[in-house]
Amino acid sequence: MSYGLTTRVLHADRQGDIEHGAVHKPMHPSAAYRYDDVNDLVGVFQNTRAGYSYARQGTPTTAALEAKVNLLEGGRGTVSFATGMGALAALFTTLLRAGDHLVSSQYIFGNTNSLLGTLQALGVEVSMVDATDAQAVAQAIRPNTRMVFVETIANPGTQIADLAGIGELCRERGLLYVVDNTISTPYLYRPAVHGAGLVMNSLTKYICGHGNALGGAITDTGCFDWSNYPGISEVYRKGDPANWGLMQLRKKGLRDMGATLSSESAHRIAVGAETLALRMERACHNALTLARRLAEHPGVARVHYAGLATHPQHARATEYFGVGVGEGRREPRYGALLSVELAEGLDCLAFLNALDIVVLSTHLGDSRTLALPAAHTIYHEMGPVKRAQMGIPDSLVRVSVGIEDTADLVADFERGLAAVMDVRRPAA
Repeated sequence: MSYGLTTRVLHADRQGDIEHGAVHKPMHPSAAYRYDDVNDLVGVFQNTRAGYSYARQGTPTTAALEAKVNLLEGGRGTVSFATGMGALAALFTTLLRAGDHLVSSQYIFGNTNSLLGTLQALGVEVSMVDATDAQAVAQAIRPNTRMVFVETIANPGTQIADLAGIGELCRERGLLYVVDNTISTPYLYRPAVHGAGLVMNSLTKYICGHGNALGGAITDTGCFDWSNYPGISEVYRKGDPANWGLMQLRKKGLRDMGATLSSESAHRIAVGAETLALRMERACHNALTLARRLAEHPGVARVHYAGLATHPQHARATEYFGVGVGEGRREPRYGALLSVELAEGLDCLAFLNALDIVVLSTHLGDSRTLALPAAHTIYHEMGPVKRAQMGIPDSLVRVSVGIEDTADLVADFERGLAAVMDVRRPAA
């Protein structure tokens, strides 16, 4: 029988053996794993036998989480990491070499932007382009280009990359297409439908959903032919080429670099993943309602949210994102991230301080609504020129919408705006 996505995720652990009949896969905190026959231990080290050797490369608990993430993305295999940035760092540093060229969207997470700077210092060439236009990506491709990287919904400006056009371009050129699916989540979108070979999810965000664990994952969708990729080391060019990419990521990114997800965090994330659909439905509803109300408010100059008809990529978002992944239906949803520019003369810091329900904090994808002044915090290091290129004005407030009662959330923003508008209003 064919079950829906949430049903399958809820019962994923039961598809394998669970110790003592537990409903959830239990935590395995052991650092080492023993074998009665040394030949089995040798087989694990030489990749001829499945098993665990040392927890740095994974545990039964992280494996159970990887199976759930893989189910969500419809992949052929997934490797988990201690954080989303750990996953990206492992991906870039294990699959790119000095002299290789990477084409990246210019609309990316601030820490990812910093990581690309580190790559350049190590000899990897990086071109950053407007990924809302596939032609801009095409023009940046060079003979030594190995990879194209984009985010689905940009943080914090909500620009939507031309995911379909870039996917077709990468297929034609034989390039590895890497998509960060964190903001849209595999509940709303699967990058594999547009040919992404690797998909990154920061598990810390919506998949965990409760702000109580860090984690990241790379999923191989099966769309990329690794047999022709020059970045695979000779030692990993054994067996089925379809496994080469993830094998190198696990060996180099986990064994050599040690960005290992703990069993405790993996267990928390796996439990959080069970309610992904419920949380995303409520958060997307809240975000659309809030965006519409704020767009009409006199204290707001502009709202960046793909669910608004005024958004430059609204039609594209309507086509790409929605519930019913793999189930033959498509009901548009636009995610739970939005950003707001206040009207001229209004102090965004004072506005944030006037909020009550909203939590003033960095982070995304929490059950609680979070907000911060983007230019003053997470994008401060970039400087004004770089922020301008990324579409981040000084007045921009980033909002990660949670699952509070909708009316309470809207009222909190309206109270905050009223407070700063009263301050600006001249005395009678």
